[in-house]
Amino acid sequence: MSICRKSLSGLLLTCTLILSGCVSVPDSIKGSSALPQQDLLRVMNDPAIYTGQEARFGGKVVNVTNLNGKTRLEVAAQPLDDGARPRPGAASVGRIYADIHGFVDPVDINNQFVTVLGTIKGTEAGMIGQAKYKFVVIDVRGYQRWHLVKQVTSPPQLIDPWIWYGPTRHRPGYWGPNPYWGMYNSGPAQVETILTE
Repeated sequence: MSICRKSLSGLLLTCTLILSGCVSVPDSIKGSSALPQQDLLRVMNDPAIYTGQEARFGGKVVNVTNLNGKTRLEVAAQPLDDGARPRPGAASVGRIYADIHGFVDPVDINNQFVTVLGTIKGTEAGMIGQAKYKFVVIDVRGYQRWHLVKQVTSPPQLIDPWIWYGPTRHRPGYWGPNPYWGMYNSGPAQVETILTE
């Protein structure tokens, strides 16, 4: 019985590693450096040190301004996961201005989740409501718009502790204990909100 449990544990671990390896950063926001700057709080505390560096930030677009030759997104930044997706429901860590070259229709991007990749240009004074705020400005080279979807995950169901094992060439068939009993978690289905490309 312990061999079966070890085998099943090994299989589950292998599946988990394979699935976690499937998380990848889209090409549009990969960047040229191994790890673009993603710590907005650090950049906000001393922007002069990070000016000119490659950065990747993401979050929810709260305002879109079309200017001559560029579109400025105001993004409420959130922490990113391993696939460079903002974490829905996470608290905002600050605001950025993301300047995209060319025209982007506000209808397509306002109130959407995005991740931007580009060069830190410094900071710029602005307003959030009636409050003055210093925005980190990013010159965007690539961006990814994400789609918010709900996913239902149903846990594996318990298997009856006594189960019929059909006849094989080694035994005629019998009711007996299930070797996998107690290895499955039962519970209600989980609804997750995730971001996809």
